[in-house]
Amino acid sequence: MSPAADPSAAGAADPRPAVTVFDIDGVLADVSHRLHHLSATPQRWHAFFTEAKDDDLLPAGAERLEQALEEGAVIYLTGRPEWTRDLTERWLDRHGLPAAPLFMRANGDRRPARVTKAAVLRTLARQVRILTMIDDDPAVVRALRSSGWPVELATWLPHSSTLQKAQEDQGRT
Repeated sequence: MSPAADPSAAGAADPRPAVTVFDIDGVLADVSHRLHHLSATPQRWHAFFTEAKDDDLLPAGAERLEQALEEGAVIYLTGRPEWTRDLTERWLDRHGLPAAPLFMRANGDRRPARVTKAAVLRTLARQVRILTMIDDDPAVVRALRSSGWPVELATWLPHSSTLQKAQEDQGRT
């Protein structure tokens, strides 16, 4: 993989700005209060995403974000659908998280998170040097790591099998 495709291969003289990429749900936002919508039959996706406005900030995620800011800029990359942009930006602001580019899943995109996030990283790598991607989804972390991306698994909120099924099988978050 070339440095343009894989920023982890770039040298110290790389002129691109250094960034850490953060997932939101399960990394910065505590989604546990809304998982019941995904266990329901049928699943209540609109309610699941609408209630994201009430997520608590995960202290470990906020601390990791502060550390990342000492190394460079941050970018948010979430599997949330585009229609939740305003809600998500207000949530970030309400919790005092820095304004930063926010990349979201296109409405109607049902590809697995591991596929959508890898595609966004490849595009981002043309403009920035990615220091690491922080995600709570083990499938995303495995896929990115196997492709040579620098990635960290966020383990401060136990990963939900319900959420993982939604991410992998249904391409919803």
